[in-house]
Amino acid sequence: MNETTAPKTALHRIALVTGANKGIGFHIARALGKQGHTVLVGARSEERGETAAAALREEGLDARFLHLDVTDETSVAAAAKRVEDDFDHLDILVNNAGIALADGDWNTSELTVATARKVFETNVIGVISVTNALLPLIRRAGAGRIVNVSSEVGSLGFMTDPNQPFASMQAGAYGASKSALNMLTVSWSKELEPTGIKINAMTPGYTATDLNGNQGTRRPEDAAGAAVELALIGEDGPNGGFFQEGNEYFDTAVVPW
Repeated sequence: MNETTAPKTALHRIALVTGANKGIGFHIARALGKQGHTVLVGARSEERGETAAAALREEGLDARFLHLDVTDETSVAAAAKRVEDDFDHLDILVNNAGIALADGDWNTSELTVATARKVFETNVIGVISVTNALLPLIRRAGAGRIVNVSSEVGSLGFMTDPNQPFASMQAGAYGASKSALNMLTVSWSKELEPTGIKINAMTPGYTATDLNGNQGTRRPEDAAGAAVELALIGEDGPNGGFFQEGNEYFDTAVVPW
């Protein structure tokens, strides 16, 4: 983390975005920074994370690199300790880090156990690890917000609707991991509802990022919008839902499970 530290005060709003050194995560961090939050740029690579945080600081935002490998429990524990030591609480957690891997032509019959394990380790187990490690700090925020970056290919309703653009594709381990993430979101929402903490999932849509070889049709800065909106919802906002900004695929912001 950058050598400058913020005062430990509940009035100082802190947001952590995992996988924030590039793509959608970077733009989520930028947008939250523009809303006045201190943004922790979570990244595995110190070089890339520091570069991303520096770029945000050049825009006048309060951004700090936080070393965080979501697949490494030691790294997760160290990151949680650093946040506690420097800020005492966490207002917003955006679980953005994710990977998409496949074997062969994405046919499910070609999927190897090794690939499936790697995808689930990041997209599911990593989210469990980070979220549960940081929950004590989110509880201290009073009205914490958690956003899980999912995907429409994790929606059973979407993938079985012949009128949707991806209906004919196989989503493999990636889609299955996002379906699992959606269920975790629902489960956490039930547990956390009495606390005032709200957790929701969102899909950025088919966005041009390194995850898909930059073939997506949406810009990362636009795709970040729904995550930012969910991170900033008030007491009357949703809890345990799955959302996307309205676009050519959805008439409303609600995505079918």
